[in-house]
Amino acid sequence: MKRYYVHTKAQENGDHEVHHEDCIFLPNPNNRKYSGMFYSCESAVKEAKKDYAKANGCKTCSKECHTT
Repeated sequence: MKRYYVHTKAQENGDHEVHHEDCIFLPNPNNRKYSGMFYSCESAVKEAKKDYAKANGCKTCSKECHTT
């Protein structure tokens, strides 16, 4: 299991990226919200969508959940 975080600042397209704890693009603590521990990015994105409708997996660390 890995810890996942959602970027609280939206990208230009409105997405809030979901990153795991080891991602090189993990936002600084002031710009992220802890989502929880999950076995997959699919579960982490689902959790993030409770607060951010346009949550999306990070292209680098959660590419199987990256859609836009």
